[in-house]
Amino acid sequence: MNSWIYLIIAGIAEIGWALSLKFSEGFTKPLMAITTLILMIISVILMSISLRGIPIGTAYACWTAIGVVGVAIIGIVFLGESKSFIRIACIFLVIIGICGLKLSS
Repeated sequence: MNSWIYLIIAGIAEIGWALSLKFSEGFTKPLMAITTLILMIISVILMSISLRGIPIGTAYACWTAIGVVGVAIIGIVFLGESKSFIRIACIFLVIIGICGLKLSS
């Protein structure tokens, strides 16, 4: 179970670096640029640790899905991005796919 905890935290760090990348404004804001790089490193290290107990295909899909879904939801809720039915349905499809991978591994 520890591998899954590492993977979830790695996914959360991925959300963080993606958001800080946006707010770095093309790496012109030094604090956000440094935050992006630190969170990238943390995310990759924790992802690699999670691979001790999770198959690579499942881990990578879950890691990226956590990032994708998290950033998409934050974009919708806090950044004024589209709330269209299609967009939300696609987010749910990603979640369903990841659940299927978890159940099959």
